[in-house]
Amino acid sequence: MRLRLTPRDDRFFPMFVEAAQNLVSATELMGEFLHVSSNRDKLAVQLREHEHAGDAVTHRVIHELNSTFVTPFDREDIYQLITQLDDVMDAIEAAADFAVLVELETLPAEMGRQVDLLQRAARCTVAAMGRLATMDDLASFWIEINRLENEADQVYRGLLSRLFSGTYEALTVLKLKQVADDLEEAADAFEHVANVVQTIAVKES
Repeated sequence: MRLRLTPRDDRFFPMFVEAAQNLVSATELMGEFLHVSSNRDKLAVQLREHEHAGDAVTHRVIHELNSTFVTPFDREDIYQLITQLDDVMDAIEAAADFAVLVELETLPAEMGRQVDLLQRAARCTVAAMGRLATMDDLASFWIEINRLENEADQVYRGLLSRLFSGTYEALTVLKLKQVADDLEEAADAFEHVANVVQTIAVKES
């Protein structure tokens, strides 16, 4: 990490950790949501509460960004980091909300794999947010997130192949594809988070 000759405001780091921890909790709830015997209405409400909590953290970061003179790194990177974390939460909540709205029942096994990868990405992300202040071993974070996102792409393509194989009715295909798309969007957003972290690390080196 480069030597700093000016003070910086470190209040942002706990908020990044808070946003990432919210994603860990949300992906765990999404894992429960996949089970057809679960109370999906209740879980969807809980995920909506997590989405609101994510919004609240995002708003706090942006407020601090607009009122703080000295920031730990570039303002644009801070904004991009918190908004990409928020995008992950939005996509996860959207998947659950839509599944409840259209009354989907049994979900394909591939969606379980999608959520498993999101859970792993969330745990990696919260660990990386805890190291962001020191810039310690962040390369392993974006490498692993990239690997998980590539695996998520493969799972998503395999799921699309099955959805369009003729196994499902046309309307069910459209419903399931929307949920799959939202989960894939969450995986992409995790990669965007990792890309921002990599950009920050390069600037700080």
